Amino acid sequence: MPSMIDISHKTLKDLEFSAVLNQVSDYCITQLGKEKVLDIIPYQDKKTLLLSLHLTDEYLSSFINNNRIPNHGFDTISKELQLLQIENTYLETSSLQKITAISLTSNDLLKFFKNFDEYYPNLRSFTSHIEITSQLINSIDEIVDRFGDVKDNASLLLSEIRKSINKIKGKINSSFISALNNYHRLDYLDDIRESVVDNKRVLAVKAMYRRKVKGAIMGGSKTGSIIYIEPEVTLKYSRELNNLQYEEGEEVVRILKKITDFIRSYGSLLQNYQSLLTTIDVVSAKAKYAKSMSGCLPEIVDKQEMYLRDALHPLLYLTNLENKKKTFPQTIGLSFEHRIVVISGPNAGGKSITLKTVGLLQLMLQSGMLIPVHEGSKVCLFNQILTDIGDNQSIENHLSTYSYRLKQMNYFLKKCDKNTLFLIDEFGTGSDPELGGALAETFLEVFYDRKAFGIITTHYSNLKLLANEKKFMINANMLFDEYSLEPKYQLALGQAGSSFTFEVAQKNGIPFSLINKSKKKIVRSKVRFDATIAKLQKERSKLEKTGLSLKLNEKKKMAEADKLEAINLKIKKKLESYQELYDSNQRLIYLGQKVNDLSEKYFDNKRKRELMSELFKLVQIENSKRVKLTQKERQAKKVEDKKFEKEITQKVNVIRNNKKAAKKKLKFVPKPKPILKVGDRVRIEDGRAVGSIDKIEKNKAIVNYGAFTTNINLNRLELVSGK
Repeated sequence: MPSMIDISHKTLKDLEFSAVLNQVSDYCITQLGKEKVLDIIPYQDKKTLLLSLHLTDEYLSSFINNNRIPNHGFDTISKELQLLQIENTYLETSSLQKITAISLTSNDLLKFFKNFDEYYPNLRSFTSHIEITSQLINSIDEIVDRFGDVKDNASLLLSEIRKSINKIKGKINSSFISALNNYHRLDYLDDIRESVVDNKRVLAVKAMYRRKVKGAIMGGSKTGSIIYIEPEVTLKYSRELNNLQYEEGEEVVRILKKITDFIRSYGSLLQNYQSLLTTIDVVSAKAKYAKSMSGCLPEIVDKQEMYLRDALHPLLYLTNLENKKKTFPQTIGLSFEHRIVVISGPNAGGKSITLKTVGLLQLMLQSGMLIPVHEGSKVCLFNQILTDIGDNQSIENHLSTYSYRLKQMNYFLKKCDKNTLFLIDEFGTGSDPELGGALAETFLEVFYDRKAFGIITTHYSNLKLLANEKKFMINANMLFDEYSLEPKYQLALGQAGSSFTFEVAQKNGIPFSLINKSKKKIVRSKVRFDATIAKLQKERSKLEKTGLSLKLNEKKKMAEADKLEAINLKIKKKLESYQELYDSNQRLIYLGQKVNDLSEKYFDNKRKRELMSELFKLVQIENSKRVKLTQKERQAKKVEDKKFEKEITQKVNVIRNNKKAAKKKLKFVPKPKPILKVGDRVRIEDGRAVGSIDKIEKNKAIVNYGAFTTNINLNRLELVSGK
């Protein structure tokens, strides 16, 4: 592909590119940045374009990582840079402050990109040629304070002059106070006593006493009752002050000229600083705009291939977002196998907006902007993007819509090649349907033969048939609900769409008799063709519903599998924890046994030292196995161990209770009754006294307890011992 890219102004206008630039410019924080954004056009070479895209992508990443890019705001110094080019001029202190601020901001950014070049390699490379220096900042700081005044110590002469000024001001003040007190005592002054005229303290003299007060008359009140007089005693000091202030001004100008001459040598650097901050402002605005619509940088491929997944029209998306409306994303692709897509379907179904989405996103990308698509999208670069969108009737040129569109087609025929993307809305309209459709078909065949890439929208059946016949063309349609006759705003590739002309007419209340009459007026085959397409769309819709159902079932199965996996992991973790607890308990049992052995040994030999030595050895061995933990870690482990112990205790208690219940059941299982005979020693159930059977009659026995005998039922007797 040739490196030169040239996209016409008409294409930018047709796709409303200026509206996007206006939205981006709102995110700029400098005037120069705004102006630069509004002047953006698609890049003419691929290298510069790719750099711009990567700069924006890196800046976008700064919003989500911990290394936020510093502030880049600045006041323009364009006038100051112009003045620096003129000899014998000097910069005011306010201008010097601007230069200091822009130098500080630029240095901060340059140092940041240098320190974080791993995160921002392209921004680092882009700014690496610009010098980092503090000489400008230090030189200006030496003569200008934070209030924008020239410092007293900016020069020795200025320091002496200002000391003299302060002394004279002191003398003026004391002499004025003396005069004020004197004339006040004489009752020559008004109640206000004094005022300020031309930045000078003056006496407020009563009009009748004006000849009594020596000095210079500086004015009077509106009523004429007060005359403002500067006392004679302060006049000579005021003249001296004026002379000193003149000398001060001359010295300040000399100092400013000197610092300006110094700054002149840094003119090109300051120009670089302003250009840098302006560019960063543009990059920042692009990144913020991308963030507002979840934009990203798709994969840019060298071969002619485009695949936009879940693409959104940025203007429509942001408008709908503001109005809390849903925007339907579209997925569309162009490749060598499918160079031209013919989109058909009913009006207001989203054909035009899909076409505009592809065109506008391509323009944005080729202008260095990130686009609202899925990250898995792919794009290539086109040398030309040709558009014919909307009703372009030209009143000033006395051209009809169709004449204008023919003029456009002629332009297309001159420009169209394999590196071109053409976008035509309502191809062939504006003339007789039969003739216009035939001519449109011929144009489309020429674009096809030149291997151009393109998307067209149409209602013409012959163009749908052509797309079906040509190997590298494909039909597409905007889906339509066959029951409600409402658009779904969803693009489906591989099949032409019906215009649903008669169905929509019927829905809008047109009598069926008129619709039927209209059907008879047109060629029967055409109606059948449109009806067939409509039927196919309905079948496709059913298949899509079935596919969605299968996908949902698959998702459910996957969710169940994930659930089982999670349970399995949980069980595995618990088993590991139980094993650890078991091992820990076994170790404690072992230690207990060792301590018991030592205790028995000490019981026998009473050797205390040997006992202590053995115990110490045991402790050392155990401590060598321990891992040193922090207080926080020990606490956490203790809590975790208690948790498992509690859990195990609960489960063991359940098992124990079950075992007890089982034992009770076994206990109460009735044993077979022994056959009792005369002479057997027996006792009554739950009784304690034991006697012998003297006689058995039927189910009763006479039991002899020695002191007495009793007659008892055999079922109530338990055998103690046989004869």
